[in-house]
Amino acid sequence: MTDQAFAQADPEWVSLTSLAREWFNGPVGRLMLQEEQKLLEEELGRFFGGYLVHYGPCAEAPPSAPKVQRNVRLGAPLPGVEIVCEEQAWPLSEHAADVVVLQHGLDFSLSPHGLLREAASAVRPGGHLLIIGINPWSSWGIRHCFSQGALRKARCIPASRVGDWLNLLGFALEKRRFGCYRPPLASPAWQQRLQGWERIAGGWQSAGGGVYLLVARKMVVGLRPLRPERREPMGKLLPLPLAKVNRAAASTDTEQN
Repeated sequence: MTDQAFAQADPEWVSLTSLAREWFNGPVGRLMLQEEQKLLEEELGRFFGGYLVHYGPCAEAPPSAPKVQRNVRLGAPLPGVEIVCEEQAWPLSEHAADVVVLQHGLDFSLSPHGLLREAASAVRPGGHLLIIGINPWSSWGIRHCFSQGALRKARCIPASRVGDWLNLLGFALEKRRFGCYRPPLASPAWQQRLQGWERIAGGWQSAGGGVYLLVARKMVVGLRPLRPERREPMGKLLPLPLAKVNRAAASTDTEQN
């Protein structure tokens, strides 16, 4: 793919995606990706099927699901993207994918609701949708409020709100995990010193992680029960006529025999 946008692409969306990609290539963004990639590897290892679809602004190749036959990257016309498409116009049929991963797609989106509906439609019944987002209730969320770069433009939608949206779209939330507990420090030395805290806080799985991972399963649509046909009344039933037996004759015949 080239860096040039195709004719139908929204310039504002392409600019936002490019800006986010540059930030993830920086030292702070790479720290976040490093921690969330671990979460993704652990979760994707248990899924299987035909297709996994990944959508997000990150330039780094996402981890693949070893039990899924084909991994495809969708997104803006940037290097590493295999299928170029708008965020609300995926060239996929309904129920085409077994697993869909939105890695910071909602954070850097012009229409998070529209993007989520598009991703939800692509998941087959019984398939899974994985969403990674920046946690606003963390040190990363605080930096988002005072940042001047791409992080400032991130939406940082709370995990609870995304969970409500998933419920409305027919998904059941199976798991919620957090990661990247180290503060957003650009210094590699400080990042190294705080690795121990990352392990401890990750074991606790408190809600203060810089990113969250939601794993949701698309509920299978059940068959609509058929209504029983209405039966017309058959009228009053008459008793069956029974043959009368002459008990005296029957007893005489028995004695003669």
